[in-house]
Formats: sequence, C-alpha cells, structure tokens
Amino acid sequence: MLQGGVAVSDDGTVVVESVAHVVGGRAEVFDDAWQDVEAVIRLDASRFTPEALYGLDAFSHIEVVFHFDRVPPEKIETGARRPRGNPDWPLVGIFAQRGKNRPNRLGLSRCRLHRVDGLDLHVSGLDAVAGTPVLDIKPYMAEFAPRQEVTQPEWSRELMRGYY
Repeated sequence: MLQGGVAVSDDGTVVVESVAHVVGGRAEVFDDAWQDVEAVIRLDASRFTPEALYGLDAFSHIEVVFHFDRVPPEKIETGARRPRGNPDWPLVGIFAQRGKNRPNRLGLSRCRLHRVDGLDLHVSGLDAVAGTPVLDIKPYMAEFAPRQEVTQPEWSRELMRGYY
C-alpha cells in the first residue's frame, strides 16, 4: 500500500504515485524546440487541493520530475551509446547523458511558470508530452544552481543547440 505516495518493498522496489499529469502541449515525442511549448501541469484533485500550490506563483521557474511513460521497457539503456545515435559523438554511458531511455525512465525539467490557476500550473519549456505522469514539482531557487563554473563536453552543447 502506498503511504504518502511512495511504497518500498523488502526487495528495494520503489513505487511512486504521480502527483499530476501534463495536459496539452505536445502530443508526440520528439527531441528539440521545447522552449515555446506551452502546457499545463494538473495536480491530482483526488489527492490535492489548491492549497498545495500556495506561494508557488512567487517563483518564475519550477523543476518537474516526471516519468518517461512512453519508453517501452525493452528500449531502456543501461550501458553506453552515442547520444541520438550520432556517429560523430563519443560513446558515453547512460548516466553521462539525459536521454529518455534511462533505467528508471525519470525525466527532470526546469521550466517557466506563467501562472497558477487552482490545481493547474501553466508552464512553458517543459519537455514532457501530454499525458505524462508528473512525480514531483519543486520551485527553482537560484541558490541550488552550481556555485562553480559549469563544464560540459562540446558534443552536449551541440546536441542542446536546438533543444530549447
């Protein structure tokens, strides 16, 4: 039985209940041009009231943890691959990239919060499609950004040029 939305079995299996679903936005999964995609994150009315979102409208951005529910289990990657199958990019492990075919199929997105309306969060730049289960929502705070210079390989910069 889920308690507080999470259950952990004796074998370490974790079951998490979604807190919301994505409404609107893109219907199909594809990789790029997410910046101007507008969508709604709708909290589960059977578990939450608008009170759960009090004060969130004071933040410009939120972080959203979601489930890549459209990735079939047989497509999950656990080793190394070339991002997007590009032969010009290096072979890197699944944990050195942000692809959707991850072992637990978890996505994390930082998006713009435009407004809160009851149980609806109106956002843009959320790289999740309509119907996607949302597992958690957090306000983005600048203090959680890295304090040191951020470094990353050139292939990742190239990959992200058209993403947002």
